[in-house]
Amino acid sequence: MMWPFYLMALVAIVSTVRVVTNANPVHALLSLIVSLLAVAGMFMIVGAPFAGALEIIVYAGAIMVLFVFVVMMLNLGQHTVEQERKWLTSSAWAYPALMSFLMGLALVWMLGSDYTTAGPVMGTQVVGPKAVGTALFTHYLLLVEVAAMLLLAALVAAFHLGKREPSAKEEKE
Repeated sequence: MMWPFYLMALVAIVSTVRVVTNANPVHALLSLIVSLLAVAGMFMIVGAPFAGALEIIVYAGAIMVLFVFVVMMLNLGQHTVEQERKWLTSSAWAYPALMSFLMGLALVWMLGSDYTTAGPVMGTQVVGPKAVGTALFTHYLLLVEVAAMLLLAALVAAFHLGKREPSAKEEKE
């Protein structure tokens, strides 16, 4: 019974294609959220609930909220009011609702099955946070340190690129 995995994979693929092909940034963000939730569901199905939870908390939660705030802050004036009215139509929300319904079907099936005692559908064992932490800080310690340095460099670069020099008018005040 691997249909929940394939259903989540189909939702993730279709959602990702809609992210790339959608011209409307809000619709693309909604599709990206659905795609990330589907990937989290795939993690859960293959026996990596910790990775699935991190996917939901970090990517579908924190990063997507940041993207939505950026899109909201880029409000470009009066003509965006009409565009926002179009976003509230049922046709704009039909696709994310359908994909969420399909993921809900897989979730109900997973919760209804004897998932906890039978183990993951596809994996051979459940990978918990302790195994992930042990692997990261023993076998992959150098890669973790390199990733931390790259993130620090990106943070410093983003600060310097986003820093605005005060204009002559602001200096007088």
